[in-house]
Amino acid sequence: MILADYHVHTDFSSDSKSPMEDMVKQAIALGLNRICFTDHMDFDFPKQYEMRFVFDADKYLDQIKLLQQKYPQIQILKGIECGMQTGLGKQFEDLIHAYDFDFVINSCHVLFNMDPYYPEFWENRSEKEGVTAYFEQILANIKEFQNFDTCGHLDYVIRYSPSKGSAFSPADYWDILDEILKTAIETGKGIEANTSGYKYGLGTPHPRPEIIRRYKELGGEIITIGSDGHQPPHIAYDFKKAEELLKEIGFRYYTVFENRKPVFLELD
Repeated sequence: MILADYHVHTDFSSDSKSPMEDMVKQAIALGLNRICFTDHMDFDFPKQYEMRFVFDADKYLDQIKLLQQKYPQIQILKGIECGMQTGLGKQFEDLIHAYDFDFVINSCHVLFNMDPYYPEFWENRSEKEGVTAYFEQILANIKEFQNFDTCGHLDYVIRYSPSKGSAFSPADYWDILDEILKTAIETGKGIEANTSGYKYGLGTPHPRPEIIRRYKELGGEIITIGSDGHQPPHIAYDFKKAEELLKEIGFRYYTVFENRKPVFLELD
């Protein structure tokens, strides 16, 4: 049973209004034994959008410390989701070295100075062109910035594509996807099974099961589990489905991190 949610957002992220304490209470109510906060840090987020996605790391970690003391019945971990873009590697390196995070996600939210969440990203390119460019950006990101633990929601882009993912087939992108997965494996990085795909009606986690299966076939062992929750009801969203999927693929363990070191927990 998966009892750790390793992708959780709070009101330290621009797209959430949920206090950290509410998320902790929900995790305890669900019987989780670990929760890792991974609020957004997206340096240089496009100025045309209202949200900034940058928070005060000192206040963030102080709040986590207070909750660790108040709720000793659950392990509360210090994480961060780095919204990587080409050219930001040094800035993220400096941030990670300055603070004692337990867990670091490397995610891609922006390319061409646009977030695929917004329709403007798709106005002058086909779905195939947009998805290909997104995967190429992920590969560039993980080659430039390697001080992270897992690759977040690898196919995030399909959620907002013109077909809303219905036209997406990993088979059309295996050349670039294999390079991403091999690079992650060679550098000791994991990938995330992000259950928000279920929440958004895609019927699968991010990334698609075929991609998770391919990661396993190539020798990947580090698989982290996160709801990408922004509200208490999102915590541990459809973790049972994720667990069944990982077992079917052949994973015997899922991975959590403490002090940036992987811990493998059995899927029973």
